[in-house]
Amino acid sequence: MKFSETIEINRPPQEIFTHYANVKDWSKWDSDVEYATIENDFKQGVIGTLKAKGAPKAKILFTEVTKDKSFTTLGKLPLCKIYFEHQLEVVDSKTTKVTHSVIFDGLLAPLFGRMIGRGIQKHLPNALLGLKDLVEGCL
Repeated sequence: MKFSETIEINRPPQEIFTHYANVKDWSKWDSDVEYATIENDFKQGVIGTLKAKGAPKAKILFTEVTKDKSFTTLGKLPLCKIYFEHQLEVVDSKTTKVTHSVIFDGLLAPLFGRMIGRGIQKHLPNALLGLKDLVEGCL
């Protein structure tokens, strides 16, 4: 089960990626994040912690990090993996297409997709707008 949202931000990918790499400040652009931490540099294989509002603290694994292009985190639920993908695509010299996706995979993916996926799906546009406002200097 997968949910995705896309927005265009009037900045190059490098400026957006800087905000992704600043994990402790994710809550500045994503109002659903209470706090986030990372144990090392922003790179593949590193472990972090994410506390979403109304949810327990969870460990996340950075499964993919490609500078100025994308990153993916993996969280685990009972019999289900949840991936959060963040992708940056150049539109032109001043504009980047930003896509955030959440993917539920595993035996209980349909259950968790219905239980929490719909709420995440509803929040994705707000997180993208928060990122856009921060990156474009509106916050």
